[in-house]
Amino acid sequence: MQNESPVNKPIDVLILAAGLGTRMRSGIAKVLHRLGETPLINHVCRTAAALGPDKIYVVVGHQADEVKKAVLEEIEADRVEFVTQKEQLGTGDAVNAAREHFTDRDSTLLILSGDVPLIRHETLASLVQYHHNHRGRGATATVLTVKLKDPTGYGRVVRSGEGLFDRIVEQKDASQSELEINEINAGIYCFDSRKLFTTLAEVKNDNAQGEYYLTDVPAMLREAGDDVAVYT
Repeated sequence: MQNESPVNKPIDVLILAAGLGTRMRSGIAKVLHRLGETPLINHVCRTAAALGPDKIYVVVGHQADEVKKAVLEEIEADRVEFVTQKEQLGTGDAVNAAREHFTDRDSTLLILSGDVPLIRHETLASLVQYHHNHRGRGATATVLTVKLKDPTGYGRVVRSGEGLFDRIVEQKDASQSELEINEINAGIYCFDSRKLFTTLAEVKNDNAQGEYYLTDVPAMLREAGDDVAVYT
């Protein structure tokens, strides 16, 4: 069932920055790798802060102290809250680590990956606006997608016959026909915070990686009758 319009809700940002980044073959936390002279996480924090959110939450894990230090170079301490993901059990588990901060909070939650430094704050502002105004009443979840010539390695966005959002399928779980889809999940989302954390409690880890996928949540919301939008 769809909630009332989220336009007047406060906006919070949650940045996922706990991963090691094994594909980089480095002992350095993924978000501490540099673009130019600046750690990736700093670029993301700067972009997030430009949106003027009520609060920025950063999920830390690997090299937590170093990541916190980098974040505090970009964001004043009173604007950021650090959350610890104790084990690397997937993106859903990473988000769920922040649950206690949202027990009594009803906000629009923008979720970002700490290793995507080139996203522009104008793109994020447009995503939030689209989420708030979708179909005149706002969406419960909005997924940012991109179309790539070579989508290898990314989660695919599956649409219905009418072109509406159906689900996100991770590369390792995708069928051959799903692997041919070139629209991918950018790993950036807007959620109704209450619906997000209620649904996260139901996410299972019965997939090829044995992880709790945040990407399962939009499809679960759609199946429950909530409005899930796609912003490309």
